[in-house]
Amino acid sequence: MTRRVLVTGGGTGIGKAIAHAFAADGCHVTIAGRRREPLEAAAEGLGLEIRVADVTDEAQVEALFATSYDVVVANAGTGVAARIEDVELEEWQRTLMVNMTGTFLTFRAALRAGMEPGGRLIAIASTASLQGGAQIPAYAASKHGVLGLVRSVAQSVAKRGITCNAICPGFVDTEMAESAITGLMARHGIPREKALKMVVGGNPMQRLIAPEEVAATAVFLASEGAASVNGHAMSVSGGEI
Repeated sequence: MTRRVLVTGGGTGIGKAIAHAFAADGCHVTIAGRRREPLEAAAEGLGLEIRVADVTDEAQVEALFATSYDVVVANAGTGVAARIEDVELEEWQRTLMVNMTGTFLTFRAALRAGMEPGGRLIAIASTASLQGGAQIPAYAASKHGVLGLVRSVAQSVAKRGITCNAICPGFVDTEMAESAITGLMARHGIPREKALKMVVGGNPMQRLIAPEEVAATAVFLASEGAASVNGHAMSVSGGEI
């Protein structure tokens, strides 16, 4: 039987790579996001189903689950890079709403819709779930919250044959990483090569993570071979943490 997969934030970056990987694995994939255009571009030629929805809107998230899914990947996320004294309350609240509350609403709706034994809940967290950072207080706080949620949900669903795990990537080669690089270039007046070295400085491999590497990890966590992997924070970071 073809498995049904939902990926939030599925129109770009990591979410797009995850959606494509599950489609290549023979799954029926639905991608959700706030903007229709990236969703349509990501779905082109692959037969992906698209749904426009904001993960911070409870009603819109509930509407995504008119049917149940076998695998749900909570990938939608955002971030702001600034020291705590420079973070506006609106930025703080938005970061927590998208990253933490969005994951909560997505997982809650998935379970309320009747996820069956063998189901998989996967959150795209971050190495910032496992350590802090002077320039990312809001982002790190939100991602620590995601990991706490994952570990708690894992305990709750284990006896039902469902697993809940987090993937914790380092800097991934996406628009978010590019934004960090260009921000460093502008802030410090440095060339791109030096800014890139600063971004990947914590990764012993000294490179950005490919979105496809994160996607392959998600496919593994959804596999039968990962049936006993539950409540885990899987770092995909080249050994950063």
